[in-house]
Amino acid sequence: MTDTAKLKTMAGEAALAHVEDGMRLGIGTGSTAEAFVRVLADRVRDGLKIVGVTTSTRTEALCAELGVPTATLEEVPELDLTVDGADEIDGSLRLIKGGGGALLREKIVAAASERFLIIADASKKVEMLGAFPLPIEINGFGMIATYLAIRKAAAGLGLEGDMILRRSGDEPFITDNGHLILDASFGRIGDPEALSQALFAVPGVVEHGLFLGMASTVILASTDGIETLEA
Repeated sequence: MTDTAKLKTMAGEAALAHVEDGMRLGIGTGSTAEAFVRVLADRVRDGLKIVGVTTSTRTEALCAELGVPTATLEEVPELDLTVDGADEIDGSLRLIKGGGGALLREKIVAAASERFLIIADASKKVEMLGAFPLPIEINGFGMIATYLAIRKAAAGLGLEGDMILRRSGDEPFITDNGHLILDASFGRIGDPEALSQALFAVPGVVEHGLFLGMASTVILASTDGIETLEA
């Protein structure tokens, strides 16, 4: 196991302290969330009773493989806690998420939860969001028009940089919801709230990876141990 993988497992294990018997549990997507699923599965085998609502077909498949019981969000529309990873976290617990391509479902599940717990290795903590390209989920219809509108909206906020259509091999990456993703390298995002509003004003934008005012707790793992940040 690599050092980074060990830190992700540490963060996942620390998150288990927040999971109680009988919980309705949102489960995120990505390598850190998968580390959480693996330690959660050990607890389930030991008798922990939970029902999980996953944010992607990828996480759903892992839960099925490891014996973690799941339901759909339609079956369990209100959740006690969601545990997920993040690509960047600033000092106000604002996040960039979506590196795994599941940002829309991740945001829906997080919004349905009483608490939203983020787990990450300490390298994901940043002074200002934006070094990690911002995922923007868009409708395939009118893709070029949407691209140009996003670029214009970003320029109005002084943000420029490459926007690249995410690919899976030679083909465009398609989300679980049938959409495309643009990865926008805007650089330092001085006003994430303004950017969020500007992006949502573009009709072809389905969702974006700025998770603002949502995280209640962040668990950061480093070689020095676990740091917990509260909103």
